[in-house]
Amino acid sequence: MKTKTADVRQDDDKYRAPALSKGLDILELLASSAEGLTQIEIAKQLGRTTSEIFRMLMVLRQRGYVDLYADDDRYHLTTRMFELAHRHPPTRRLTSIAGEAMQRLADQVNQSMHLGIIHSGRVLVIAQVDCQDNNVTSVRPGAHIPIFETASGRVLAAWMEEDRLARLVGDAGQEPRDKYKAFIDDLPAVRAAGYCAQPSLTIEGVQNISAPIFDFRGGVIAAVTIPFVHRLTGTSAASAEDCRAGLVAMAADISRRLGAGAALDDPAPLG
Repeated sequence: MKTKTADVRQDDDKYRAPALSKGLDILELLASSAEGLTQIEIAKQLGRTTSEIFRMLMVLRQRGYVDLYADDDRYHLTTRMFELAHRHPPTRRLTSIAGEAMQRLADQVNQSMHLGIIHSGRVLVIAQVDCQDNNVTSVRPGAHIPIFETASGRVLAAWMEEDRLARLVGDAGQEPRDKYKAFIDDLPAVRAAGYCAQPSLTIEGVQNISAPIFDFRGGVIAAVTIPFVHRLTGTSAASAEDCRAGLVAMAADISRRLGAGAALDDPAPLG
């Protein structure tokens, strides 16, 4: 008599797709490598033979997912997956609605800003707008940033239910412990305030101001962030407080346009 566990194992074997698994393993590995990897390095890290990896790399390269650096034999991801993600209707709708509002506010307060979502335990930047000033502080679209180092990560996590937050932390890891603890400790205050404003943990002199964007269910689906820099010259010099007020109001308006509606009546004070 077969057990339930045996049935599950049999089903797993039945639907196994080794070639697909190898291809996904390569994509996930390259996604975490800033400098790219050689065929030998990929094979070694995945515990595969170089001939196995070579076939997969050829297919991925033909389909436009990976490419070689011009001056060496290191493979790296192209923007193909990023482009595919933006064809996905929820992401496309979010960036379509948010983009114009972000540009208007950026020009008004003379600060750059970016839009981020959670992806694989990190903040993924899906949109970036710059102000008209000659000097800007920007974040590259497609960048993956550790959640513990960002104001946007705190905003994205602050409204999560306990089980979802636990999964996020599981994906992100708990190292370094000091940054993990500071991140968790900050979440109640972020939720109570309705936004996050704190000195940048990566660039001295920058104040990160981040506000949540809610979906129709009342969950936070994105965070829009101003890396505020204090300008010493120029005709437009909005204060950090003015930037925060404008950002929070804009994020609330985007949320309503996404259908948040009544769900925004009492998520937290937004001022």
